[in-house]
Amino acid sequence: MKHLKYILIFALSSATGTLQAQDLKELMKENRENREANYAKWGPTSDHDGMGYVVRAGFVLGGTTPLPLPKEIRKINEFAPKGGFSLGIDGYKYFNTRWGLSAGLRFFMQGMRTGAEVKNYNMAIVMGEDVVEGRFTGTDITETRMTGFTIPVTATYRVGARWTFNLGPYVSYWIYRDFDGEVFDGYLREGSPVGQKITIGTDNPASYDFSDNMRHFSWGMEFCADFRIKKHLNVFGLLDWGMNDVFKSDFETVTFSLFPLYATFGMAYYY
Repeated sequence: MKHLKYILIFALSSATGTLQAQDLKELMKENRENREANYAKWGPTSDHDGMGYVVRAGFVLGGTTPLPLPKEIRKINEFAPKGGFSLGIDGYKYFNTRWGLSAGLRFFMQGMRTGAEVKNYNMAIVMGEDVVEGRFTGTDITETRMTGFTIPVTATYRVGARWTFNLGPYVSYWIYRDFDGEVFDGYLREGSPVGQKITIGTDNPASYDFSDNMRHFSWGMEFCADFRIKKHLNVFGLLDWGMNDVFKSDFETVTFSLFPLYATFGMAYYY
């Protein structure tokens, strides 16, 4: 009798476990179907052939900066991004509901204006018809402007039905590039930190232009986040972080590297 009791308990436990396992499988299946339906609702399609393209338009903010700030730059007095814009198209291919690849082509305009207090800052300035090089101490105003095309190639990952993240390398070509400015309220030591002192007053600034010394190509990494507000409409933010100096390797007047670091915020339409 005692053995029969244990057999009945074991049979009941097995039956209950089987029912629970079946319930769990049904619940998992229902969740998977709901997730697939949600992905399909927001698009692109959830099958292995999901592909299409995205048209992007955005506002560009950022600047060209040394990383980290060198000791010659003592204080930043002004930083004003020259608001530009970006227009482009990305093609994408999904291999499953989450992972895919994307490649694009974008036209951009970007730039900045910055003012800084500097000390022993290597500089080549125009004074009259002469170019004088040396170490400047005082106020420096710089403006940069670049116009060109960017080609990003990124991995795509969907976090849920509405969030998409992209990460990968990019290369840019600058059709137009400009790097110029002026110095004042200080002095230039010609040739070296102990050279002849040339005073440069606020009412008579000296200018410089290093545009011809800039590269045409830039490369770096791009990170982009998309949030779907409608089935075919996204808001997005992306960051292009340049990894090479904006100046040519044989340019020695600026003694530290400057990197383009620009963010774009805008709207995207999915086809």
